[in-house]
Amino acid sequence: MTEQSSSPAICNCLALRQAARQVTQFYDRFLGPSGLRATQYSILAKLKRQGPMTINALAADLVMDRTTLGRNILPLQRDGLVAIGRSKTDRRSKELGLTRAGAARFTAAFAAWTRAQASFERTFGAARARDLRHLMHDVTQAV
Repeated sequence: MTEQSSSPAICNCLALRQAARQVTQFYDRFLGPSGLRATQYSILAKLKRQGPMTINALAADLVMDRTTLGRNILPLQRDGLVAIGRSKTDRRSKELGLTRAGAARFTAAFAAWTRAQASFERTFGAARARDLRHLMHDVTQAV
């Protein structure tokens, strides 16, 4: 392997992971005062939009393995922001739902997320950010 072939400039995985970490840290700085991290905010946002979901469905929607999702759910459950209960359609499955406290925390965090989104788009460019979201969506569908 040549030095050039091991360069991060040619490794798609490394470039995506570095960008993802950088953007996550950027959003985390804005969300910090709300007591949420970007991943936790995403969980609350998904539950707010979709309503109660099974853990498997939520993990699939977030493109996250169940173990990682479980680690992110624990503090949300501990803080009373989400509740786990039996599925209304399948008693063998468990559903995750947003509590009133979770909806309130989401609403408070939404303002911080909006500021992060606007700041990112000012820095990166609104059109480029839109194109990036479309490109990343295509990546999640293709791989």
